[in-house]
Amino acid sequence: MAEKEPKTPAPSPTEEGIALAASAADRVADDGAAADPNASSTNNNDNTSSSSGSSSSTNVKVLIIGAGMAGLSAANHLLQNGCDDFLIVEARGRVGGRIVSIPLTSNQKVELGANWIHGVLGNPIFEIAVQHGLVSVVNVPKPHKVVATTEDGHQVPFSILQEIYQAYVCFLRRCDEYFLCQYSPPPDINSVGEHINYEIEIYLSSVQDPKEKRLKQLIFNCLLKRETCITGCHNMNEVDLLELGSYTELQGGNIVLPSGYSSILRPLSAQIPKESIVTKCPVRKIHWKRKKTFTGLETVDEEHSEDEDGNDSDDSQKTVTEVPTALRGASIESNASNNCDYDASEAGTVRVDCENGRVFHAAHVICTIPLGVLKHTHKTLFDPELPHYKQESIENLMFGTVDKIFLVYERPFLSAAISEVMLLWDDEKHESVSQEERETEAYLSKHWFKKIYSFAKVTDTLLLGWVSGREAEYMETLSHEIVADKCTEILRDFLQDPYVPKPKLCVCTSWKTQTYTGGAYTSIPVGATQEDIENLAQPLYATPHATKPAIVFAGEHTHSSFYSTVHGAYLSGRTAAQYLLASDEPDEIIMESDGSDLSAWMQGIALD
Repeated sequence: MAEKEPKTPAPSPTEEGIALAASAADRVADDGAAADPNASSTNNNDNTSSSSGSSSSTNVKVLIIGAGMAGLSAANHLLQNGCDDFLIVEARGRVGGRIVSIPLTSNQKVELGANWIHGVLGNPIFEIAVQHGLVSVVNVPKPHKVVATTEDGHQVPFSILQEIYQAYVCFLRRCDEYFLCQYSPPPDINSVGEHINYEIEIYLSSVQDPKEKRLKQLIFNCLLKRETCITGCHNMNEVDLLELGSYTELQGGNIVLPSGYSSILRPLSAQIPKESIVTKCPVRKIHWKRKKTFTGLETVDEEHSEDEDGNDSDDSQKTVTEVPTALRGASIESNASNNCDYDASEAGTVRVDCENGRVFHAAHVICTIPLGVLKHTHKTLFDPELPHYKQESIENLMFGTVDKIFLVYERPFLSAAISEVMLLWDDEKHESVSQEERETEAYLSKHWFKKIYSFAKVTDTLLLGWVSGREAEYMETLSHEIVADKCTEILRDFLQDPYVPKPKLCVCTSWKTQTYTGGAYTSIPVGATQEDIENLAQPLYATPHATKPAIVFAGEHTHSSFYSTVHGAYLSGRTAAQYLLASDEPDEIIMESDGSDLSAWMQGIALD
């Protein structure tokens, strides 16, 4: 059975997870969970080449920074169009980025990052999963029973839970409509949270019984906490109301791959030569705008440079990002007959220095560095600095924290019929506390766990909790033992069962403190717009006369409709490769589809 299971092609922290299960050690950096990223798995050397750390220089046509979904997608698209002159440099000791799994037991593994394929129709990730037999198609849906309980163990009647959930979904859809219909919200309402709370207040105004009204308010509060984990923020008051609808939701629901999301990495890595992926090679500096001198190529001094015509260079959007005249009107999806041939003048246009001393010279760079990392490093990472409009967009967008808590038990204790326990915390007790005080460590230490909105049953002996925002950031500072004790206390109180066992193992992710991630995923806060994401996706040209960009950006934070998703990252990687494959004469482009139209037969099929 183990041989039939798709294996993660790159060094996922398999051995680290086994060590974790044995010792329940605290989390350490760079894999999103309590695992040592330097203790590579047994298949490490079979899939990627690890950087030696010695100072050396390598010339390549295309350098892809990051071996997450966007980087793997770009590499595959280059290969499928006849370009194999590329390298991927990855800071971690594995590929996959925010897709990573670890084993908790000999026959069970958990996904620390990406969890679901969001939507079926038109989703390239789902199509890849189907093509490679990673999706189990069945006609019998799994039963899903949710119970909602208050802090004193009172269980809410399902009819009330269903009523409030349906009302909440309606309120959320109305928030989407502002982007789609372009009409104005009520005065002084700028965020999704403000608008939903405005609708909740109107909805509950007709409820006469104070206890019933309070109970329904608690359910709404719980659903709003859940929404922060979906959106990737601390509070829904942070999310811009007019931009919520900019995210496009694909039809088909959320799909779980039976062998785990990380199994999708296998087909995406299979065609990439192992020597084309260099792991454990963090990038220190990207010299992207260089000019020829008598001694070779040198980085342009933006403050004192002049262009070839003697005009002052102001690092304006025109000289840096505007599509050159030669490419205007040409499709970026066009394909030349020999895509790895390029003008010798482009060779070594970009120089990339790595932390271990390695230096790469490339004609083009595809940068898939996550937004969370860019927020902390963009001022020093790029030489010269990025154009001001790009820096502003990096700072405008939000890269929130969302973490998972896995609880592993020796034996089942929840009723077999229950699949999820919603926690209806009474937050009204602390409404008088100021926002500033809520963000202090003293407050968070006493209340961080109240951001956990539910515990869902993954298996009979495995529960999953979610926590977001500053509460998640605080949790990342705690030991797994402390988190396990607090979760046990919560379950005993809400279930009114003093015999709820303590888990034999607790695993918590720590995406915020990961050096090469810095958070979970992208969202659009109040004051930012979809245009900020489009700005991040804009390629950079080394000179106004360059026919192809020096740097192309990819990653979920660069897809204006599918930000925060794996399929958004995948599509952005493909688009980045198409920029570099484009020619002045549009030609046929080779896509990665096998030619089958999955949309025609997927409708109406239930998926496990």
